[in-house]
Amino acid sequence: MNDLSRRAAPERAMKPLPEETLRGKVMRSGPFGVLDIGSAKIACLIGRAESDGRLRALGFGWQKSRGIKSGGIVDLDEAEKAIRAAVGAAEDMADMRLKSVYVNLSCGQPESRLFNVQWPVDGRAVTADDIKRVVREARTRAAAEGRATIHALPLSFSTDETQGVLDPRGLFCDTLSAQLHVVDAGNTALRTLSACLSRCELDIAALVSAPMAAGLASLVGDERELGATVIDMGGGTTSMAVFSEGHVVHTAQIPLGGIHVTNDIARGFSTSVAHAERLKALYGNCQGSPDDERELLPVPQVGEDEHQIAKMPRSMLISVIRPRLEEIFELVKDRLETAGLGNAGGTRVVLTGGASQLGGVRELSAQILERNVRLGRPGGVIGLPDSASAPNFATLVGLLAFAAGEGQTMQDINFESERGGGWFRGLVDFLKNRV
Repeated sequence: MNDLSRRAAPERAMKPLPEETLRGKVMRSGPFGVLDIGSAKIACLIGRAESDGRLRALGFGWQKSRGIKSGGIVDLDEAEKAIRAAVGAAEDMADMRLKSVYVNLSCGQPESRLFNVQWPVDGRAVTADDIKRVVREARTRAAAEGRATIHALPLSFSTDETQGVLDPRGLFCDTLSAQLHVVDAGNTALRTLSACLSRCELDIAALVSAPMAAGLASLVGDERELGATVIDMGGGTTSMAVFSEGHVVHTAQIPLGGIHVTNDIARGFSTSVAHAERLKALYGNCQGSPDDERELLPVPQVGEDEHQIAKMPRSMLISVIRPRLEEIFELVKDRLETAGLGNAGGTRVVLTGGASQLGGVRELSAQILERNVRLGRPGGVIGLPDSASAPNFATLVGLLAFAAGEGQTMQDINFESERGGGWFRGLVDFLKNRV
């Protein structure tokens, strides 16, 4: 009998299990398809887990985002075209066709809450069914009209007075207590997302919190254990995930990102959005220097003849960029403080996402957040193109790690059975018949 079958019936096999199984780190081989749907880009990665636990990329494709705003779909036709193009490029490279994908959760204004649940066991050994009931109770408490539970993640268990239990199955107790982290999102935005993917002939294997995925790709083991906060600075949103003792204990999202910086430049300089993006990428910074007044930048004016190009000092560009980034980090700081997590997030911040690559962002965030800050890059994936190893692909790589089993608690328990066969499965079947 293998380890997983012993775990499924601890009352019949009480021998201790290997630590890697107890911690839920048995890797699934795949192959898996993952899809990062963002406001700036849509990217698809196909990969698998090797026998040594490392991830290997088989196919990769990405497209400039269309039909997406602040993480949500606003134009089904345009979003479908961009998703089909990104997925098609990855499928051609991997020489396979995807039926389902793991997708990042950025739409539906995701919210994060902690719940403490107690379940009577009455002196017998804890079973997998007891853990399922604890998760079901947390889902019931978290249920809100118009919202769907995406994650119900057990953080820790207690058996009577014994705290800090990773996996209580097989332990005897009178009362099983658990702390769970629940993430939910708006139903209508999720239905739109499912409808779009159904038009692309794709099922949703699972939705994964975007900053959680970014953390799986960019944090080292000690950062996850000792406490760190991942800030994923995307195009239309900035999201954050707090890791502590190896788990995600809080997530939050604000509707501001790199696209808002670009729009500020376009308005302030009276230039096109495309040229504003170019100015930001080539000359953008949020920290000034003595030469900024003397360095003049070429700025084509909207509506003027193409040969009429204005010259503006770089200091003006910085004066437009810095206030927006200050606003973003002040909002992030406020969200972290109101979460009431104390020291759970430690003193370490890791920045990911495309907007994190703007010059001076690391220094500005360290100043406002009053923490040690570093730039996070996804790593550990064999065969991943160099272009996909930048911070703006951290969520994509993290989705692949999640699909292979990283970051999942007790993956041998099928928690979907507590959701009536799977909320997304029923929704996708419904849409296939009507979309």
